[in-house]
Amino acid sequence: MKDKMTRRWNTYESFYVNLGDKRVVDIIITNHAKSRWIDRIESDKTGYDDIAEFIWDCLKKGNIEPYYRNEQDVYLIDEDLVFVAEFSDSPTETDLLGNKLHKMIVVTFLGRMSETIELRDLKSYYSWLRHSRRMTLVKNSRKRK
Repeated sequence: MKDKMTRRWNTYESFYVNLGDKRVVDIIITNHAKSRWIDRIESDKTGYDDIAEFIWDCLKKGNIEPYYRNEQDVYLIDEDLVFVAEFSDSPTETDLLGNKLHKMIVVTFLGRMSETIELRDLKSYYSWLRHSRRMTLVKNSRKRK
């Protein structure tokens, strides 16, 4: 999702937004992220372009911050919406000095902290998920025997 204003004659520097030490030039939404968006966030604007435009606007406004200070995978939008993103170097885009720019790949949306209280502490949330899945598998294996 690039700004439509930067698609001129390719004589200008690529437009990017800083997010920590990354220079985001493009946003890619995975199929899994789109399905989680529909399930957990919004049911009206559910297209890839709608989601990417929302994230791009939040990036430009500075509303996205890391969930933990040391981790670079989980991010917060407006201190409420939690999502997981990975970054890769853009093979075609560089700034005027030749520095690499990055593509943000949105892997999944975990949900809103205001709706899912467990998201306030992700480490305990993930351990709870592993435990509940393990217990479900144990129960199912008992039924088969």
